[in-house]
Amino acid sequence: MLINLSEIEKRPHPKFEGVKIGFITTKENTPELSITLLEIEPGIEIPTHTHEKEVDTILVLNGEGELYFEGKWLPLKKGDVIVIKQGKVHGVKNKGNIPLICYIVHAPALW
Repeated sequence: MLINLSEIEKRPHPKFEGVKIGFITTKENTPELSITLLEIEPGIEIPTHTHEKEVDTILVLNGEGELYFEGKWLPLKKGDVIVIKQGKVHGVKNKGNIPLICYIVHAPALW
């Protein structure tokens, strides 16, 4: 599979207003992992949550914000990579003036 990220169609996230999601691969194609792009508008927060089964790996492609991880909010910027184990509480806020764009891998597949 060869995909250019600029070709990924992003649509409104089913749970979070102000967030768009694009699907690169889903559990129908690869049950071992799912890959998505998230575009979070300025001032928007994805509330803290956990994943029971999935390891969540996040690569920040653009923008800046904060990540809730291990009990505190940490600065987040382009180029940062975060690996969050199953059951760990995490969340993301866009604290910048441009969309926060993240490439996200869930293993096993979440979507």
